[in-house]
This record gives sequence, C-alpha cells and structure tokens, in this order.
Amino acid sequence: MNPNIPAAAEPAPAPARPGRVVLLTTSHRVAPGLLSWPAWQALRAADRVVCADGTHPQLPYLKEAGIRVEESSPTAEELVGYCAEGRTVVVVASGEGEPALTDGLARLAGSGRVAMPELELLPGAYDLPGARLLDLVQVMDRIRAECPWSSQQTHEGLAKYAVEEAYELVEAIEDGDRDELREELGDVLLQVVFHARIAEEDPEEPFSVDDVAAGIVAKLIHRHPHVFGEETATTPEEVKAHWLRTKAAEKQRTSVTEGIPLQQPGLALAAKLAARARTAGLDVPLPKGEGLGYELLALAARAGAEGADAETALRAAARAYRDAIRAEEARVAQEGAAGAAPRPAHRDPEAHLPADTVDE
Repeated sequence: MNPNIPAAAEPAPAPARPGRVVLLTTSHRVAPGLLSWPAWQALRAADRVVCADGTHPQLPYLKEAGIRVEESSPTAEELVGYCAEGRTVVVVASGEGEPALTDGLARLAGSGRVAMPELELLPGAYDLPGARLLDLVQVMDRIRAECPWSSQQTHEGLAKYAVEEAYELVEAIEDGDRDELREELGDVLLQVVFHARIAEEDPEEPFSVDDVAAGIVAKLIHRHPHVFGEETATTPEEVKAHWLRTKAAEKQRTSVTEGIPLQQPGLALAAKLAARARTAGLDVPLPKGEGLGYELLALAARAGAEGADAETALRAAARAYRDAIRAEEARVAQEGAAGAAPRPAHRDPEAHLPADTVDE
C-alpha cells in the first residue's frame, strides 16, 4: 500500500431510526372490538403494546386477536428510551386519555435535549352520529339509581316539567337565540329520557328508551313512503297528504277530533279543531253563543283560515305589550331618579294575595 495515498475514510454510522409511540384511543360508545383498520395494523406491527387499565373493555378482544398486551404504565422517559432503536410502542389509552404520559412526552420534546420518536394519536374507533345519546342514557340511569330526588319521581309528577320545557323551547325559537335553543332542546330531550327510564320500572308494562326510539323510527318510515317506499311526493302538500292518509290507516279513528289533547291552551285547542275540520273538508259552522270564549273561538278559526297561528300571533302581541310595560317602568324610574313626583300608581286589586296565588 502506498503510504502517500490517504486511506479511505471510514463510513459514518447510519443514524438510528427514530422509533414511534402510538397513543390508541377508543370510544366507549362503540362496541369493544370494532376498531378501525389502521388501529389493527398498528397493533399487529408494534414491538410492544401496553395498557395501564387491566379492565379496559378492548383487552379481551385484543387477546382473542392474538395481540399481547402488557398491563403497565411506563413513563415518558421509559417509552422514549425503548423506542431509541427504532421500535414501535402502542399505548392503549384509558378513558381519560393518559394525560400524565402525554404531558411527559410534551415536556421531553420541548426540552430539545432528547431525540424523540415519532408521536401519533390514532383514533381506533369513531363515534357515529347520535352516539352522545348513549352518554345521556347512562347518566340518566345512574341519576335515577342514586339521586334522592330523581329516584322518587313519577310520570305524573314530571308532567308539568314537560309542558314548561316545551314552552321554553318555543320561546327560544321565537327569540332566535341559538345558544338558548340548543340548551332548551336538551331540556326537552331530558324529559323524554327521564320518562323512559321511569317506564323501565313498571312491573306490568315496562318499556325503555330503545322501545321509544324504535316506535318513532317505525312511525317515521311508515309515514314517509315517498322516502322509504315506492310512493312519490314532490311538494309539501303531497307529503302532508301521505302523512294524513297513513296516519288515518294507523289510528282507525272515527272522528277527526280524536287525538287532539284537550289539556292544551284554549286558543291552540280552538285553532286545532278548526284546522282538523278544514283538512277533512267539513263545513261546520262555529257555535253561536255569548261571551268572550265564543269570540276567541271565532278569532282562532279565522287565523287558521288565513294561514296564521293564533297562539304565535298572540304571543307576539303579548311581547310587544311586555316591552311597552318595561319601557313605562323605565320612564317612571327615570322620573323618580330625577326628583320628579311620581304619578299615582293604580291600586292592584290582587296585591293582598300571596305571590304564588297571583301567579296562578
């Protein structure tokens, strides 16, 4: 070898592969074992699979699929050290999402002093639309079992709340408040789930929220033959005709007045009766009589014939009246603050009554 010819430089060692830490999340709203294909690929290709929760619902299914899972909770430092030679670790996350581990990994990555493996958050299951309803059912079941007040409630005792929540929902709709609308829809939904939970305990005719949902699903499908069947409908009027025809066949009623709740407010009741008569093509003269009730009946019937809703119209007028009252109160208060002599107030004939009596 010629000493004047420099020796070839030794090749630099190849950099170590970074390795990989996969945090696998699942949803309790999806049946255990129903994992996404990327999740199964990651589990089968991993050098190590760990889970801190020995009772995790996915573990029996992973074992059945031949996936060996260690019941352990390694620290961030331990995982990073294990992955230094290019290994892959899959962490099957608990319901809380392993916050201690993720915080530790973030701290190491932020330090800049440690060669970090690739970090991946891999959803193993995705919630379907409506999956949060399962949470509501579970929460309601626990409240019914453990809350001293909720555990004693009956259908009869809760009935008034259903009416109140429905009115509050209507108010949110008419006010156009989106946040309030979302909240009030939740309150109405709570009434449905609460009543269904109570119904499960009936010793003779129990039913559950699943039975309630199954019933309305069957009804909707049957009353929409233009969607789920071979009928056709291209206008709202044709849809309404389908609905009325299938509803009449279902109920087999002998009168168009059947099914109208007589407990609803009088103005709405009058409008509903008049609407049913019009829909059935019945020319029924309004009853003649003296007094305010007959006048209101005529107004409700006229509103429906003109395509207006009597209750909605009256509420709009009542709101205007409320605003006028508040404006007058503000004016009087401003006069009082300015030192002006307030106008004599009219005596309230009900002022001596208890507050709850007045409200009634």
